[in-house]
Amino acid sequence: MCTDEVHDRRDPWLPDHLLKTERDLLMPLLRRTPAEAFELRTACPGWTARQVLAHCGAALVRIVEGRLEEGVFLPDANACDVAEREDWPLDRILDELERGLTEAGPVIAEREDGRLDAVALGEWVHAGDVREAFGEPGAYCGDALELALPLLSVTSRKRETPRLVGVLADRGGGEVDLGNAIEGRPPARFHGDAATLIRIYSGRPLVRTRYELTGATEQELLIYR
Repeated sequence: MCTDEVHDRRDPWLPDHLLKTERDLLMPLLRRTPAEAFELRTACPGWTARQVLAHCGAALVRIVEGRLEEGVFLPDANACDVAEREDWPLDRILDELERGLTEAGPVIAEREDGRLDAVALGEWVHAGDVREAFGEPGAYCGDALELALPLLSVTSRKRETPRLVGVLADRGGGEVDLGNAIEGRPPARFHGDAATLIRIYSGRPLVRTRYELTGATEQELLIYR
């Protein structure tokens, strides 16, 4: 297992790789999906697939254009961004999203503090929200998972979650090391599949999942609160 020093070493281009990989996987699906499907509800309370995608595009283009005023990405600001796009044609929302997925990564890489890395991970999670709403396979996993897991490892430390060792049954029993060691407290343990681990850390519904979690609660592991 890797040491904390190795886990904490930031790859500034990892968010860019994740966003562009997700662009190439997600955009063809969105372009061919009938318009009525975008009105389906998602795991994000009160938001349809269309609104989730509007939020994603708005957030990424804010990064691209440097519009990161105080309070950006908080719930009220996110709601305002979505409301501004209520009258946009669907194609315009998708075009903005594709632009953001293409252009935001290099801007995120330039931030030495890594504070925007979690936004890239959140965009990938939201893509899972949309896939799940559409009834598509691969929500919260898929081909980009190899990039999302190391980004989750770094983000879980920055968001000060307790240390957890995850044993991923669908990845040959491979382990992931997340969060921060707490003196006098042994690492929590997770046994289950990778998509369920992502659901726990991102606060997504756990209905119909099977997993074992000891030494921590789901609430303690949330990276988006």
